Amino acid sequence: MTITEAEIIKVLAEEGNMRKAAERLFLTQPALSQRLQSIEKEWGVQLFIRSQKGLTPTPAGELVIQYSNDLLVKREEIFETIHSLNTKVHGTLKIACASIVGQNWLPKVLKDYVTKYPDTKISLITGWSSEIIKALYDGEAHIGIVRGQAEWKGKKIHLFRDTMYLVDKEIQDMEDILTSDRPFIQFKSDSNYYQEIQQWWQRHFNYNPRHQIIVDQIETCKQMAVNGIGYAILPSITLNGEENVHKIPLANNGNDDGLTRDTWLIGYESTFELRQVEAFVDLVQDHARCLYDYSSETN
Repeated sequence: MTITEAEIIKVLAEEGNMRKAAERLFLTQPALSQRLQSIEKEWGVQLFIRSQKGLTPTPAGELVIQYSNDLLVKREEIFETIHSLNTKVHGTLKIACASIVGQNWLPKVLKDYVTKYPDTKISLITGWSSEIIKALYDGEAHIGIVRGQAEWKGKKIHLFRDTMYLVDKEIQDMEDILTSDRPFIQFKSDSNYYQEIQQWWQRHFNYNPRHQIIVDQIETCKQMAVNGIGYAILPSITLNGEENVHKIPLANNGNDDGLTRDTWLIGYESTFELRQVEAFVDLVQDHARCLYDYSSETN
């Protein structure tokens, strides 16, 4: 199978629709149909079942789709290896990044990166930290940016540490919570973020919040707090200083158990040797130093 044929099979599988696939491949539908018939003739078997609902892979088609995907991935890996031998930084940089970092911090880093290295391409996946680690395992990303206690056995670089704040329109002091009936707005994901906040609460208060609102997006949590619906505990990365709210830091004060949130850069040792990855790591650490004083790091 040629690379072009592999790309055709890959796009047909992803779109499941002849018209959409033809648009992505810059072909007419009749031309694409003819190419597919030629590929099926070469394999000697039908790869897709055509219906009004679209294209459905046959069992044989699923095998050929996997073969096509593997072929394209292998080709990209070889290209990247060849490119890494050159002095010029180019190729594709594949990043998997925790959503909160991707929304609030990474865009500034990527802007500088593409300006400095215009011959590179960026592939970005965002999601929960567990999804980032899976993307690395599956080879969908060169490097990952995760939050919290990263369970990773490969290379791991600490980027910065967030201070956590209790944010509210009305509450100005932690003791005000004891008499407040305002709802506690919380962000719940698959990470340990929610559990850490629950543990912090139990260390400081001997009762559960009177009213709670649980959301699945941290930006929703922030907007509800900023608009006065209730109070929330948010990391400093989400706060740009323009919010008209009270911010009470949940930092270590004396014997108080504070609450912070770490951000890590992770990946396999071999991928850190790629020039486009190496250049990104240098740049992302430069940006991280603007947020965090490494001289205070004790780990």
